[in-house]
Amino acid sequence: MSEWGSYYRGEGPEEEEEEGEQQEEGAEAVADYRVSGRDSLIFLVDASKAMFESEEDEVTPFDMTIQCIWNVYTSKIISSDKDLLSVVFYGTEKNKNSADFKHIYVLQELDNPGAKRVLELDQYRGDKGRALFCETFGHNADYSLGEALWACSNLFSDVRIRLSHKRIMLFTNEDDPHASDSAKAKLARTRAGDLRDTGIVLDLMHLKKPGGFDISLFYRDIINVAEDEDLGIQPEESGKLEHLRKKVRAKETKKRVLVRLNLYLNKDLSLSVGVYNLLQKAYKPYPVKLYRETNEPVKTKTRMFNGKTGSLLVPSDTKRAQTYGNRQIVLEKDETEELKRFDSPGLFLIGFKPLSMLKLHHHVRPSQFIYPEESVVSGSTTLFNALLIKCLEKEVMALCRYTTRRNTPPRFVALVPQEEEVDEQKVQIAPPGFHVIFLPYADDKRNVDFTEKVPASREQVDKMKEIIQKLRFKYRTDSFENPVLQQHFRNLEALALDMMEPEQAEDLTMPKNEEMNRRLGSLVEEFKQLVYPPDYNPDGKGVKRKQASDGQADKRPKVEISKDELRRLVQKGTLGKLTVFLCLAHKLLGNLSKN
Repeated sequence: MSEWGSYYRGEGPEEEEEEGEQQEEGAEAVADYRVSGRDSLIFLVDASKAMFESEEDEVTPFDMTIQCIWNVYTSKIISSDKDLLSVVFYGTEKNKNSADFKHIYVLQELDNPGAKRVLELDQYRGDKGRALFCETFGHNADYSLGEALWACSNLFSDVRIRLSHKRIMLFTNEDDPHASDSAKAKLARTRAGDLRDTGIVLDLMHLKKPGGFDISLFYRDIINVAEDEDLGIQPEESGKLEHLRKKVRAKETKKRVLVRLNLYLNKDLSLSVGVYNLLQKAYKPYPVKLYRETNEPVKTKTRMFNGKTGSLLVPSDTKRAQTYGNRQIVLEKDETEELKRFDSPGLFLIGFKPLSMLKLHHHVRPSQFIYPEESVVSGSTTLFNALLIKCLEKEVMALCRYTTRRNTPPRFVALVPQEEEVDEQKVQIAPPGFHVIFLPYADDKRNVDFTEKVPASREQVDKMKEIIQKLRFKYRTDSFENPVLQQHFRNLEALALDMMEPEQAEDLTMPKNEEMNRRLGSLVEEFKQLVYPPDYNPDGKGVKRKQASDGQADKRPKVEISKDELRRLVQKGTLGKLTVFLCLAHKLLGNLSKN
């Protein structure tokens, strides 16, 4: 069972083509399918016999591939269900494709991920799945990789929807498929060049092979790299499922820009940057209204009518008004839009400050990330890298005035430089660029009273420090998933895949009491003895006032109030002060009785 991600991938919220432009927190611009198009991905899988063989009890390369594709499908259903996915096998005995190429089988055309497609892939997982695949499709080594790439190109051409990003992922453990056939090898190189010229990215997800996978034999001339990716082909082959998932996740997630802006260094010098969300809070998807008879999504339209005549109103018939001083101020639509405009969109450099001046309490909302957009302004990447290098060397941040759109107020932000980081497999962990930290205004800050009401002793403080030290652990944000979201998606999964009952999600936010007690040992009891009185019962209710042991009634004088006085307090709204009055009266009468 897959782990449903409780995070949103590093991009803006995706939208329906028919819907208007949405806005995220802070009225920021978001990605729009109507402008950028949809992402598309084809999984091109080698189905030769070598993919079904493994050493000892290891997972076969084919099982790893199917499991990885299955995980991408299930995650896409949640994070970006408008993306298009396809699965193509080559090296099969049977063939099914639009050009009728031999030994190439298109299992699934480019379309949105859905429950039926997930169930179809699920058939070919495990031992039974491999046996079913061999029985259904068979194997044949007389395939042409060039024709397989051609079939994938035809799939992209057959789509009538605008595509923003086209990618093919090639899964194989054969490093030289056409070693004995130079004509097929030449055709594969030619088709790979055609893909490159038409903007289709071809990635190699090479799997473990006995003796090692040598990229230089064939695939170094085949694989092309996207413009925004600098790593190229990763030399490490994937021998484990997690490693393969990591490579696929790094490639298949296309970061969609929130908004493209100019970063103005002065009046005459500017460069173009794209603004991204690296992380975004995950929400439950909105319910979709369906037509009862056809079960198709319902499109809603809003129309305004005159309340007196019932006639239809057009946008020019409506105006906005604000009552001020018993007078109604009527504004045209253009005037209301003009009131919202503060500045032209962009990042305007104000100056530089040391990074040490940025404090943790300055964090008021989630940060964003900027990266150069070379396609908009030529030379942006060079200037951006120069600025990034100098900020890293001098350990400074850039202060800017940030306006995302014409109708949003400006914010002051700090651009914090970040250097690129990669792991042992040369997979990028952190991209190079600037984090956009939103700085607080003066009224965003408040003074907190740190006056100690009951000061603790040094012995109590030291004991609590010892407890905290025992309970410390390495915190990671991705280790704690939202249990409500996890269970929600599992319920949807069970409903879509016809499961008997949904899998119960584990609540990772609950404390591990047994592990905590084992670490603490006797420290908790020692702390209780230092802080609480000997007869303290934490499980009991509030401590009641001690009753007189000799049976005598409370001798404190009682203070009574007349009905008229009570009614007067209620009318004035000062009844809440009665408790203070009674306390003062008790104290005063008590002093008088002593005298």
